[in-house]
Amino acid sequence: MKRRMAMVVNHVNIEDEDKLDVLFWQSKPAKERIAEVTRLRVNYYTWLNGHYPEKIAEVVAKRSL
Repeated sequence: MKRRMAMVVNHVNIEDEDKLDVLFWQSKPAKERIAEVTRLRVNYYTWLNGHYPEKIAEVVAKRSL
């Protein structure tokens, strides 16, 4: 028996979504924001390379906030 899953699509204005994301993350304490960025970075490198590097060699992109 095959299951059929219905796709659910919400049409969202990207500008509104960006504003909501910014407001959401600005409302969080810095410690929580850094923890989330670190978690995402570890997950990304583990997915990409199979492991997290001991040391990041260089800055890929840098911008002022």
